Amino acid sequence: MDAKKRNIEEEEMVANFLMKEVRDWDNEEKMKSRFKALSGQRCDWEPLYLFWRDLIIKVARHLHIFILHPSHIKHLWFRRGGLSPLCLDRVLVEMYNAGDLLPVTLLLDPTTEGWRLPQIFRKAVHLLSLSRASTTLESLTEDCYVLAPLLKEKSLEVVNYFSENHWTPSCVITMSKFQEICGGSKEASAILSHLSECQKAKYFVINKNDRVEGVKVCLNPGAVSSITSIDYNVLHLISTAEKLEQQLDLIDQRYEKTRKSALASLKCGNKSAALRSAKELKLTSQSRDKCSNLLDRVEEVLRVISDAESSNKVSEAIQISTQALKDNQTTVEEVTLCLQHLDESIDSLKQVDKVLGSNLALAEIEEEDLEDEFTKLELEVESQPSQNPTKVGMGDSTGVAEVSAATNALSNALSNLSLNDGAALESVTEYSVKMMSKNPVSKDANLEPA
Repeated sequence: MDAKKRNIEEEEMVANFLMKEVRDWDNEEKMKSRFKALSGQRCDWEPLYLFWRDLIIKVARHLHIFILHPSHIKHLWFRRGGLSPLCLDRVLVEMYNAGDLLPVTLLLDPTTEGWRLPQIFRKAVHLLSLSRASTTLESLTEDCYVLAPLLKEKSLEVVNYFSENHWTPSCVITMSKFQEICGGSKEASAILSHLSECQKAKYFVINKNDRVEGVKVCLNPGAVSSITSIDYNVLHLISTAEKLEQQLDLIDQRYEKTRKSALASLKCGNKSAALRSAKELKLTSQSRDKCSNLLDRVEEVLRVISDAESSNKVSEAIQISTQALKDNQTTVEEVTLCLQHLDESIDSLKQVDKVLGSNLALAEIEEEDLEDEFTKLELEVESQPSQNPTKVGMGDSTGVAEVSAATNALSNALSNLSLNDGAALESVTEYSVKMMSKNPVSKDANLEPA
């Protein structure tokens, strides 16, 4: 019942995605041609094959999966009106031949002893068979296949996740934690296989009282280093810390359950049961304190190891720097002088940034503010009383010309105004006011006859 419900939910998710991704999904004519079987020469059906291949990859990426079931692709994902595309079988075969679909059984399994040579040989035989003849539909008999492009994407996401949480060149984690991050045991096995094949991860085991499985992941561009005794010790400590955390969760659940039982006993008036629950609460609290102290000690040891690794890296860097100075015959005084020049350059850049920041602050003055100031100046000029009115004649023409010149000077000054020069605006304003007061013009001058 749960599997049927999951299939229905998956089908609904894919249907909603297709409606958004494929614009003409409801176009009967276009989809009818896309649902036909692949026939003829490859150049005839290759565009249709690329359409369905890309659509399968997009749907799988939308569902956050890279392990596919061919039956789901054919009977759940792309059904329209009860019909499935006739070309899907051939599309899957072509994807298999192109290496986009990989059988799960052909993936390398680093968890088995002597896994490398037999499985590499099996993979070589598989590639040789593909080169001789194309795979037929009857060859796709397995239930699960890995989508190679998405396997690479997911593997890169896992490595990036570890890089964000670890600043060391590599990290060691338990297999259970690796499976949790990858999203399941099957997914973890496929990702570990890909990373091991790319020499980005190594699987190792501690065979003591309890079997502890771990993975060492390289976070640098190079290949993962060999497993050392420190890696085994770190894995043992990490496994112990995870067990203590699980124990703390169980203790917390037990404490909460006992507390509720004690409250229920008090409400019912059963004092003896309440006392027993109170004693159990005290014992549970003591157990939690002991477990928490042990966890703190383990985490402290892990921090010490991490600090030792960082100190080792710093020491290696100092040794490399010293050797480089010797090889290049560079003295300490020259290095000090170079550092001083670098500091001076940084100070100069900071001063330039500061000046640019101040200019940007001045440049934030908007043109609307300047227009408002210009409007105020015009109103001020118009509001001044005409103290010495004259008739229209040569004097009026001269006054109008001077006013026009003052206005033009004001307009030019405003258009060429620098935002960080407030004194220019004041000088232009004073000049225009003086000119207007010196040669006032009557508002009714234009109404008088010539």
